[in-house]
Amino acid sequence: MRRTALLVSTALLAALVPFASARAAEDPAPVPVDRFEGEVPFAEPPAGGIFTWGGDNDDPPTLQLSAREDAPEGEKVLSGTYDISGYGGFTHDFAFAEPAHDWSASKGVRLWWEGRDDGRRIAFELKDGGANGEASELWTTSFTDDFTGWKQIELPFTDFVYRTDYQPVGGIDQVLGLTETWGYAVTLPTGAPGGFAMDAVELYGRADQSLRASVTTDAAVYPVREGAAAQVRVTVATTGSAPLDEAVTVAYGTEGGTAEPGTDYTPVTGTVTFPAGTASGTARTVRVPTLKDRAAESAETVPLKLTVTGAKAPAEAPQVVVDAHGLPYLDSGLPVRKRVADLLGRMSLAEKAGQMTQAERGAMSRPGDIAALGLGSLLSGGGSTPTPNTAEAWARMIDSFQLRARATRFQIPLIYGVDAVHGHNNLAGATILPHNIGIGATRDPELARRAGAVTAAEVRATGVPWDFAPCLCVTRDERWGRSYEAFGEDPALVESMETVIQGLQGRVDGRDLDRGDKVLATAKHFVGDGGTTYGSSTTGTYTIDQGVTEVTRQQLEAVHLAPYQEAVDRGVGTVMPSYSSLDLAGDGLGPVRMHARGDMINGVLKGRMDFDGFVISDWNGIDQIPGDYPSDVRTSVNAGVDMVMAPYSYKEFHTALVAETEAGRIGGARIDDAVSRILTQKFRLGLFERPYADTGGADAIGSAGHRAVARQAAAESQVLLKNAGGLLPLKKAQKVYVAGSNADDMGNQSGGWTITWQGLSGDITDGTTILEAMRKDASALTYSKDASAPTGGHDVGVVVVGETPYAEGVGDVGNGHDLELSAADRAAVDKVCAAMKCVVLIVSGRPQLVGDRLGDIDALVASWLPGSEGDGVADVLYGKRPFTGQLPVTWPKSEAQLPINVGDTSYDPQFPYGWGLTTLTKVPQGGAATLKVLGIAAAAAERAGADEAGRALVTRARLIVQGEAVTPALAKPFAEADRLLTRGRYGAAVEKLIAAHRAG
Repeated sequence: MRRTALLVSTALLAALVPFASARAAEDPAPVPVDRFEGEVPFAEPPAGGIFTWGGDNDDPPTLQLSAREDAPEGEKVLSGTYDISGYGGFTHDFAFAEPAHDWSASKGVRLWWEGRDDGRRIAFELKDGGANGEASELWTTSFTDDFTGWKQIELPFTDFVYRTDYQPVGGIDQVLGLTETWGYAVTLPTGAPGGFAMDAVELYGRADQSLRASVTTDAAVYPVREGAAAQVRVTVATTGSAPLDEAVTVAYGTEGGTAEPGTDYTPVTGTVTFPAGTASGTARTVRVPTLKDRAAESAETVPLKLTVTGAKAPAEAPQVVVDAHGLPYLDSGLPVRKRVADLLGRMSLAEKAGQMTQAERGAMSRPGDIAALGLGSLLSGGGSTPTPNTAEAWARMIDSFQLRARATRFQIPLIYGVDAVHGHNNLAGATILPHNIGIGATRDPELARRAGAVTAAEVRATGVPWDFAPCLCVTRDERWGRSYEAFGEDPALVESMETVIQGLQGRVDGRDLDRGDKVLATAKHFVGDGGTTYGSSTTGTYTIDQGVTEVTRQQLEAVHLAPYQEAVDRGVGTVMPSYSSLDLAGDGLGPVRMHARGDMINGVLKGRMDFDGFVISDWNGIDQIPGDYPSDVRTSVNAGVDMVMAPYSYKEFHTALVAETEAGRIGGARIDDAVSRILTQKFRLGLFERPYADTGGADAIGSAGHRAVARQAAAESQVLLKNAGGLLPLKKAQKVYVAGSNADDMGNQSGGWTITWQGLSGDITDGTTILEAMRKDASALTYSKDASAPTGGHDVGVVVVGETPYAEGVGDVGNGHDLELSAADRAAVDKVCAAMKCVVLIVSGRPQLVGDRLGDIDALVASWLPGSEGDGVADVLYGKRPFTGQLPVTWPKSEAQLPINVGDTSYDPQFPYGWGLTTLTKVPQGGAATLKVLGIAAAAAERAGADEAGRALVTRARLIVQGEAVTPALAKPFAEADRLLTRGRYGAAVEKLIAAHRAG
């Protein structure tokens, strides 16, 4: 620098020093929030403190307070590591018992962050207003880690925006008040392992009115018919609802967009003024008129630019949308195939790619992506719910997403999907039915249909038209964490329960799909997910789920493929491939992920089976295909996957799909086929005519009528395995002692996939526990969970034991689980059964090993996972209904026997497939002669096609044979008889029962 320039710079700096000092004096001192020296504990709500969270069990980060010589403040910093596939982070909630903090006087919040210069974005969130930290509004901003070493990050409150993808209470006033701040949260990046360190969170600066006041509009999108006027409501609101200190002006004007000013709409400009003293919540309306031009057109947009002075502007400019009109695909009188062809012919590649993309609602931090990418679908993963978790909040949330789709050129509605696998299980207060394993135990196809109908009605009433159910897996190994999602171990039993598809969808031809009580069903997981080999999984700590199914072609056809042909014949609308790999003997391919098996998806499912619906991938299912991401996209789509569930990577999928198609690695015909299939189901569902939620059936959610179906299903699912001395049914006059971990636990009796993905123990939703139901029938009842209460003076004990909730591979045996009862449950069984005659109920998703205690147990019941209606269990315990359930899977003696299934060459179970005693008023009597007569009659019924009579004859023969002790010689033909019964081979079934009787 030249000397003269240096002198000038020095003089100028000296002149500015007094001014800078004055400004510094005006700013208040920083207010510490967290120093991370140990003053704030690691604790879960409702206690105040720091806690972690995440979408999956492995998503929450690890946290610690680390002593660091380079700590920006004090001696310690908060540090941690993470490896997040879904979402994860940590929160500091202030104590519930103390008043909320008032941050309204400050300019913003700042913190020290140790940069890794990895370009990843860190989200920082505030909890504002409401009753407490878990019932507040969420406001978010972010910063980019594009530096190395410690840096102080300043986050002005003016940068925070209202979260539109998730709100714990569904929103309060959508104003960042800051007078009731309950804490903050940090959301960490996904996709790759990482580490972080932060220190010294504090408030800084002085607030101004642009922070304390904000301007909002009542919507982001305003669809109107051509010729009508949009009414945009502009509202001003303030912190604490105080009147405005200063005037706020909102200058507005229409500019840009795809609509032509003067032809499609009348341009408007002007200014709205909210004078000083205006009450918070005051609104003004801006009117935007549209014009008729008599031409058939796609939708056109008219952005309304808002320039706000004196307050915070809306997060995004509202758009007026002139609805598409006059085009053939909008004509509901045309056949669906013609509507699809017309719409498809108008779409660009990017729009087609959007239809093939499905995102998770929790990823919609920028809901404008729905229109920008033309997304075809959103979903709620397990536990991904609005808050409050009510039917009304679900409908509002989904309608808000559908509104975004109205801003696309052709206004193609979203199709929203959920995993409603045993009722609308994500919704608090919904009717929770038994899991499929219990439905299989009922052997009642009509009841399965009614269960599906209850689910469909409750799901559709919340605005959801698509259910990722039923699971048509044939479970072949009870070590599998998804065993309870199967109807059973025999494909014929699974096929017989597929009446659930009609309960969900209605008639086979799809004509009922547009009804307000029907949903699109999904057959999953294609194909072989129930047959994976133990130890073959490479997913995290899973042992069998998502592993390899090693079968011959004959085994694949006979066991795993058969249920899918039945589903296709029943008109199922969608199919979901399995995470697992298929290793087909003799094909020379080795294990291949099902999402990549074009021979199975294109060849067998769409080709040979003539499936005309669409194929939806599982959650990030294509990511497990070997190769880079573009290769995953190319391989899966070419294999026949039509829509990809890319929950948090939806942008990357859309980009890759367009690029792969433009490069010619995915054919245009394959894209058109996929989009045609998707659009066909949207038209069938009536979404183009009625995209928003029809809540007319919402009053039936959790209704007495729906719960009556669930109660019947729970009762019919109970399998009586042993009943020495006719101990069951219980008598009302008996003094009953009830114990066990699952007697009074709604979460445990409902299992996984209830309210959250993994499920939870405790009082998680509405319903009746088994204990609560028993109290209605017992004249005298003592309850002691751990059997610590005195046992004397009781006539009979009922011990309810079993599993705690889990889902998918998290529940795999060897992944922190086994098939043994817990030590507490074993102790309760031992104490009660030593003191009195006892009944043991096993509440579980799969058989539990009880052979070592069977001699001490007088009556044993497989209760499965009965759901919210414990009354159904009490109904059979007290004889209001007879026990009629039968084992849908083989009950093993030991884990060493697994896998064990009906038809095995060596077959020595504790109880065979199909076993199930009854408490009918009169159990059939007779011996060999009676069985012979029944066999002749059953064969005649089979020849005559008299199915009801044939089943009744076989059932009578089965009940006779069940009077014998279970031996290997009896078990094998007994189990095979039930398999033949399901296939309609009534005469042969009785012949097998005769053989079992001889062996017994």
